[in-house]
Amino acid sequence: MKTGLSRSFLVGMLSIILLSASAQEKQTSTIPKKNLFKINLTSLPISNYGLQFERVVNKHLSVALGYRTMPLGNIPLKDNIVSIANGDANMQKTLDQLLISNTAITPELRWYPGRKGFGRGFYLAPFMRFGSFHGEGIKIDFNKAGGGTDNISLSGDLKSSTYGLLIGAQWSIGKHICLDWQILGPHYGTGNGSLSGISSFTLSSTEQTSIRDGLNSVSIPNVNISSEVGSNNIKLNLTGPWAGIRAGISLGIKL
Repeated sequence: MKTGLSRSFLVGMLSIILLSASAQEKQTSTIPKKNLFKINLTSLPISNYGLQFERVVNKHLSVALGYRTMPLGNIPLKDNIVSIANGDANMQKTLDQLLISNTAITPELRWYPGRKGFGRGFYLAPFMRFGSFHGEGIKIDFNKAGGGTDNISLSGDLKSSTYGLLIGAQWSIGKHICLDWQILGPHYGTGNGSLSGISSFTLSSTEQTSIRDGLNSVSIPNVNISSEVGSNNIKLNLTGPWAGIRAGISLGIKL
């Protein structure tokens, strides 16, 4: 009698355990993965490599951290810029000589208001972006005291801090793939930096005046520009607003 009861009890307990495990498995399978690692596909053709890690906090909120880098090279889409400038020869020359690189770190908070949530559907994402830019190959022409012209090559760095709001949508493709469409993310803030160069010979007062006049003629809307010209070196300081737009399509894996 006791043996029969024991067997019934063991069978009952085993059934409960199996049913519980099955229910837990079904429940777990309905909860989306919370870690998303993504790469921006649309920026790859211009050698701009963007990665992002997103962590789902709850149904409607997640936090993300992005990193973008572009190695030193020619400015992207320079032919389009020259075309907008109506084929300006000086613009073409400057862009042909200019080499740039940049990195950016972008923390953001994502809000998914839709029914699905957990990193899926339409989202709004306030973000900050901290950028660092390096440029070189910019040449400043000047008149030499003995006749003729020469130039000094400038290089330098600029840093920016901006704030913005990204509108986008994200979908799950199966259990382990996601597609993130960053529709539009305008951002605005400030930037500052400097460009400097060293002359291979001592500059006369006449040559310094020629360089100073050339630097003073540089005009960028809403940007404060100041210059320093010495006997062997020159420096161009830039301070002002900084703006940009985020957009793209990223493909990621979910873990």
